[in-house]
Amino acid sequence: MSKIIPKEADGKQFGWHLKFLILSWEYPPNVVGGLSRHVNGLAVELVESGNEVHVITAGNSELPSYELLKGVNVHRVMPLNNYDDNFLNWIAGLNLAIVYKAEKIADSMKFDIIHAHDWLVGTAAIAIKESLSTPLLTTIHATEHGRNNGIYTEMQRVIHNKELQLIKESDQLIVCSEYMREELLTIFQASPKKIAVIPNGVEQKDIKADAEEYFPSLINRKYIFSVGRMVKEKGYETIIEAAEIAKETGQDIYFVIAGKGPMLDNYRNQVREKKLENYLNFIGHVTDNQRNDLLLKSEIAIFPSLYEPFGIVALEAMILGIPTVVSEVGGLKGIVQHLQTGLLMVPGDAKSVMENIDFLFRNPQRAKEIGNRGMKIVKSLYGWKNIASQTTRVVEDTLLNKRVLDSEVST
Repeated sequence: MSKIIPKEADGKQFGWHLKFLILSWEYPPNVVGGLSRHVNGLAVELVESGNEVHVITAGNSELPSYELLKGVNVHRVMPLNNYDDNFLNWIAGLNLAIVYKAEKIADSMKFDIIHAHDWLVGTAAIAIKESLSTPLLTTIHATEHGRNNGIYTEMQRVIHNKELQLIKESDQLIVCSEYMREELLTIFQASPKKIAVIPNGVEQKDIKADAEEYFPSLINRKYIFSVGRMVKEKGYETIIEAAEIAKETGQDIYFVIAGKGPMLDNYRNQVREKKLENYLNFIGHVTDNQRNDLLLKSEIAIFPSLYEPFGIVALEAMILGIPTVVSEVGGLKGIVQHLQTGLLMVPGDAKSVMENIDFLFRNPQRAKEIGNRGMKIVKSLYGWKNIASQTTRVVEDTLLNKRVLDSEVST
């Protein structure tokens, strides 16, 4: 373990200066979903708090194999079978490359903790734990069982078993919500003592881009905004149904949905077939700056997920003071207090969507108050500094527990 040094002289207790090895299959600028932003936000704040952080992640031909980004040592590796179309084979090749890179880095330094994020790097995490004799902390962001409400296919079964193995082999687990904690307890029979609940974090960023330059159809137009992966569990079929209701009832409502994913073409085809172009637009991929700008200029943000372990996108809307509607499901219902810091809708219910929108439009002052309260609660509870501090405490406890166990074994 690295030497003990004092933290900033601001009344805080003394703490360890730790060396983190973080494993994540995605890391900015390679962004597939919310996991990438989570790992980045945590890693940067851990460095700001006086820790040394190395991230090993998937690379590509356009990105350097090593970069120092905001103090974080980012190591990118190419999967051994980079051009294999079979995703599980590709992941297996990525894990082999991660193990090789980790052991090379470890030739010149000793890590205090391995911090893995989801099953995608689980095989590597377990192997590195054994080869380096280093404790393994794993954050479980979502599960295959939860995403699909069960395990039905062979691929889902393979992923589920990898999750089970990673959970068993980890010395400590982090989940982002009480909902996810219950999921690990009931589906994987994880030990309650191993699970810590630490929410995702978010920070308010400067709005630099003008999204209207890229989407001129939005100039001077009021709209309701959402952003997420175009996959079934995000619930965007519900928004399509809500747009149909708006069309049938002659309401002047326009939904703008950003994001990429396997369902995007299907959703766009539905919009054309149902002639909903004046009510709904799936605009595809946007940059972080464009997303923030689109959020800031929206009337309402909505996240109609059918399954959502946490819901960091909701925090990104709320921290900008936007009245936010979320499904009463998973971690989302733990973020929002109905009619106080946001609104809760019935998952999969388009009528519930429209009722919440109607309430906010008919009560503009109340909507503003809800937006302001949401912003205050997010700033106070979900800042990355707070999240990194909680994570560090979990690591410290993990290391102390390992010391105790090691001493018991030696005696």
